[in-house]
Amino acid sequence: MGGIKDHPPCLALVAAFSRYDFALDWLMAQVERQLGPIAMQSQRYEFSESAYYQPTMGEGLKKQFFVLGRFYDPSKLASDKHLANRLEIDFAASHPTQEVRPLNVDPGYFSLTKLVLASTKNREHRVYLQEGVYGEVTLAYRDQTWQPMQWTYPDYQREDFRLFFESARQHLLLQMRSMEKQIQKN
Repeated sequence: MGGIKDHPPCLALVAAFSRYDFALDWLMAQVERQLGPIAMQSQRYEFSESAYYQPTMGEGLKKQFFVLGRFYDPSKLASDKHLANRLEIDFAASHPTQEVRPLNVDPGYFSLTKLVLASTKNREHRVYLQEGVYGEVTLAYRDQTWQPMQWTYPDYQREDFRLFFESARQHLLLQMRSMEKQIQKN
């Protein structure tokens, strides 16, 4: 029988996209206010891998990632997905635009070995968490790089995204080493 252990150190990740820079700016402020300080943010990437979102979000979409600065409890992923949905609704209500969905927010987390995203859509490769939310391992860290799964969205397979996730992983590693030093001092 295997011994039960706590989860490995993780950091929260928020992925967002919109055609409006002010929507991503608004979200960054909300993330910091409601989830905590942002340790890293990506550039705003052109989102061109799919036209799926164009009918509800328009054209010219940009995607950005935010990595939070504190260690994350992955059991909070379902509640963070509900928060993300509320933020989308709040933004749409307070910033009327021609689009039905002017902002898309997807929470997740990563450890040294995997990047997990939350979803409300049930698929064969997603595990039910709670309250209508599923978790999906989107990338796995193998052979010294982030590797896509067969179901990984095309944009998460981009080299520039994976380079950002590598920087984020290095940030997590530094935080873990700092924590180990603090424990050794005490």
